[in-house]
Amino acid sequence: MRYLEEFRDPALARRLLDEIHATVTRPWALMEVCGGQTHSIIRHGIDQLLPAEVELIHGPGCPVCVTPLEVIDKALAIASRPDVVFCSFGDMLRVPGTGRDLFRVKGAGGDVRVVYSPLDALEIARRTPGKQVVFFGIGFETTAPANAMAVHQARRLGVRNFSLLVSHVRVPPAIEAVMSSPRCRVQGFLAAGHVCSVMGVGEYPELAERFRVPIVVTGFEPLDILEGVRRTVRQLERGEHRVENAYPRAVRDEGNTAALRMLAEVFEVTDRAWRGIGTIPASGWRLAEDYREFDAEHRFAVTDVRTLEPAACRSGEVLQGLLKPYECEAFGTACTPRTPLGATMVSSEGACAAYYLYRRLAHGPAATTGKEASSVG
Repeated sequence: MRYLEEFRDPALARRLLDEIHATVTRPWALMEVCGGQTHSIIRHGIDQLLPAEVELIHGPGCPVCVTPLEVIDKALAIASRPDVVFCSFGDMLRVPGTGRDLFRVKGAGGDVRVVYSPLDALEIARRTPGKQVVFFGIGFETTAPANAMAVHQARRLGVRNFSLLVSHVRVPPAIEAVMSSPRCRVQGFLAAGHVCSVMGVGEYPELAERFRVPIVVTGFEPLDILEGVRRTVRQLERGEHRVENAYPRAVRDEGNTAALRMLAEVFEVTDRAWRGIGTIPASGWRLAEDYREFDAEHRFAVTDVRTLEPAACRSGEVLQGLLKPYECEAFGTACTPRTPLGATMVSSEGACAAYYLYRRLAHGPAATTGKEASSVG
């Protein structure tokens, strides 16, 4: 547990909490832009240990959750083809499309396989030349380099029966979209450390300056999050709006230069639709022209997709930080992990899944158990 226990130390957590309590003088609303951070916050009861003046708003930081319904339905159509082996990470299999999910496609005879890396899917393509092998390439900047490498390798090795169904999204344009919304209440951001470990911090200073919000790069353990909150609140109280790196053990300002070179070669920036939010300009990647032959959307030309979101699902408002999961009428009743209406209840990084898993079914300290609420205090 080395390098984990150190960042879950209750005594250090209490010291950070004391500093936050001593610093805050007025209400502040902060948004964490990562579903992994959301789960850590709810699991450890961090939001309930903070001063009442500090509100944590859960942002659109779950890549599974923001994958648009149209892309999910295209995945279902492609996976249903008899000549296709459809490969995906496991958390995509239960994400509901229009009327079904990948598990149901598999149950109906589709060759749907869970893999742990896009390179696993590439190896399946090499061993199965008579089939078209498609990997479902979703995620933020963290998963994009590995997917880019898989396509790069496919072209280098001449594996022509491999393709990528791409739905990659980028964090900085999402921050810009959040701040540009007339309903925005966010005054500071906890930026996702794993994203910045790839991309660096170069895109954030302009956003911090333009919207006058502090952006603090933060890790995922309780002490990481508390330190991120402490630095953000300190800036807000001082009237500052800078980018700070509170996760230096993983993040360098310049990011991962090798990964950035691979991304620049294989992908190009494009507008991207976000499920429950809408299209955000320049918020995604698609395969560059030199790699377009490996684009599953072009290869299979699925055009007859008709999408329909469940009327009762309010996950779009949850993803925008406008609604806490328990404020949705369907949460925990019509919508559960076994009968999900939206991706936020299915994904391991979804806010609804976190609230359901840790029994945060209503507002206030009584909404969770004493063990969970005091786990870092």
